[in-house]
Amino acid sequence: MKLEELFTVHVNIERSLDLQNSEGDSVVMITFTGSATGKYFEGIVLGGGVDTQIIGKNGDPHTLSARYMLHGTDNSGHSCKIYIENNGNIDKALNTALFRTSPKMITNSEALSFLNSATLIGEGHPTESGVDIKIYREL
Repeated sequence: MKLEELFTVHVNIERSLDLQNSEGDSVVMITFTGSATGKYFEGIVLGGGVDTQIIGKNGDPHTLSARYMLHGTDNSGHSCKIYIENNGNIDKALNTALFRTSPKMITNSEALSFLNSATLIGEGHPTESGVDIKIYREL
């Protein structure tokens, strides 16, 4: 499988809300801001971004579901927005990333309209202020 890197979302964690449950799954909701950089898009994460993680009683499974909107400029120089729903799993077996996701995107950019139907892959990499989400498309 050949992948092309589209852009990276640089997530800055703001705060988290925890629900600890000794009987079963626990939940963490993490609000965030950030920016996006890459050859196809440059912009910012608009307010309201949240990552909801459900963690099994013994730490596994550990799922995540992030929803957020970006505003910026596409590779043709036009202003646009991109909505991202990013679902995945924390995978302790991964050597190169914290987690992998299957992003779903919706955009109003003509130049990036392929994002509306592309098969996408996300990978999370830790940073000092949060996490970098690298978004790839399958070629």
